[in-house]
Amino acid sequence: MASRFSRRRVSCTHNECQNSSSQTAEHGVNHLSSTPGIDNSPAHAFPAALLAALREAKHVVVLSGAGVSAESGVPTFRDAMTGLWSRFDPAELATPEAFERDPELVWGWYEWRRMRALQALPNPAHLAIAGMSDHLPQLTLVTQNVDDLHERAGSDTVIHLHGSLHQPRCATCGRSHAFPDEMPNEPEGGRRLPPPRCTRCRGLIRPGVVWFGESLPEGAFYQAQEAAENCDLLISVGTSSLVYPAAGLPHLAKAHGSLLVQINPQPTNLDGHATWNIVGAAGKILPALVAAAWEMDTLAAPTQRPARQR
Repeated sequence: MASRFSRRRVSCTHNECQNSSSQTAEHGVNHLSSTPGIDNSPAHAFPAALLAALREAKHVVVLSGAGVSAESGVPTFRDAMTGLWSRFDPAELATPEAFERDPELVWGWYEWRRMRALQALPNPAHLAIAGMSDHLPQLTLVTQNVDDLHERAGSDTVIHLHGSLHQPRCATCGRSHAFPDEMPNEPEGGRRLPPPRCTRCRGLIRPGVVWFGESLPEGAFYQAQEAAENCDLLISVGTSSLVYPAAGLPHLAKAHGSLLVQINPQPTNLDGHATWNIVGAAGKILPALVAAAWEMDTLAAPTQRPARQR
């Protein structure tokens, strides 16, 4: 199916936008509208074949990565660490070994991250994905993010491949644990914090995320694979396409005949495989894409849900 459409990188041709610092939200739409061969009017800033494929799709899969949450101010593993955490590489804290070695350090870091995630608000990319589902027979949202911004934007069903900051569990017996009904109040510089104990076995409660070296949740990954194998169109947005097995989902979809759309500010390993590469910030590109596909002047935002306090 993908062979019917030419592959191209939709990118900005303005001289002032050629440096990497300008490939951001300020010029997200310009990257599209200024590309040679594409009509500059707002309704035609995207290739017609892409808009048709989106409108006609029976099942769309959206795979979202850290870049989407980063536009809401949620720190990524690539961001410089501050305060107590400045002495550590995030990858060193996100392991079972780190938690076993120093549970207070790791729990304190994840409570700080949970606070930052709860303080953040869904951005236009989250809202556009939620709104897209109103126009499609089926949309499956698969995320590598561990926050709940997609849910708060109005997406009803989200497959969390890497777990959730909001669903901790016992490190010993696996029992789920509920957070108290208040926002974490962590100092900006961070602190060490003793993890709570399991009410059943008295084991330590651990963050409900997938750490390096751990397997993905079996049920979640099976759902994601099944969706990738049966979709007409897969949109990869805000992901580096480096972290497997999640990075393999677009390739699985393509092998089963799906078209691929990549939305990212920077090149990735998916560039040579995607049907359409759109360079820019997700919060600029996705609302414009949805509005153009269904010929709307503006994209009505779904009702946002309040941040959970647990």
